[in-house]
Amino acid sequence: MRSRIYFGSFCLPVVLLANTLFATILFATSNQASAQDESGVYGNDAKAIERVLRTQQAAWNRHDLEGFMAGYWNSPQLTFFSGAKEQDGWQATIDRYLAEYASPGHEMGQLQFSGLRVEVLAQAAAFVRGSWKLTMSDGKTPHGLFTLVFRKFPEGWKIIHDHTSAAE
Repeated sequence: MRSRIYFGSFCLPVVLLANTLFATILFATSNQASAQDESGVYGNDAKAIERVLRTQQAAWNRHDLEGFMAGYWNSPQLTFFSGAKEQDGWQATIDRYLAEYASPGHEMGQLQFSGLRVEVLAQAAAFVRGSWKLTMSDGKTPHGLFTLVFRKFPEGWKIIHDHTSAAE
């Protein structure tokens, strides 16, 4: 006579079969959800965020700082970190850009973003990493990295935090 191991009122083979079936369904469901996120809602959000950045790049290259700043949250709570300095608020951020790139003796150059990696964290939050490069009229090419935090507002995705660094 064979002995059986019971868990509560269930026999071990039934428990193993149920666990295997549950794990298979869970795995299939999580893969389906991932695929939907990549090509579904989150994929559309990632594309929308990339459009914000491409629109900013085009505005910069037209020397349109107001258009460039339209990608940022127009709020005193916006934060911008660069060069060991912190700018708090949309106005302080545009003032920094004006001083660095649009004042006498400075130029904006041509901006190029590359290596964009958009990670949508939730329905209204995303994290973006990438590289930037300016090509100046004298041939110099200042460049660096950035990390952005985006939030989705009724009017669309906006940068709420920017941490930009320049290569030494």
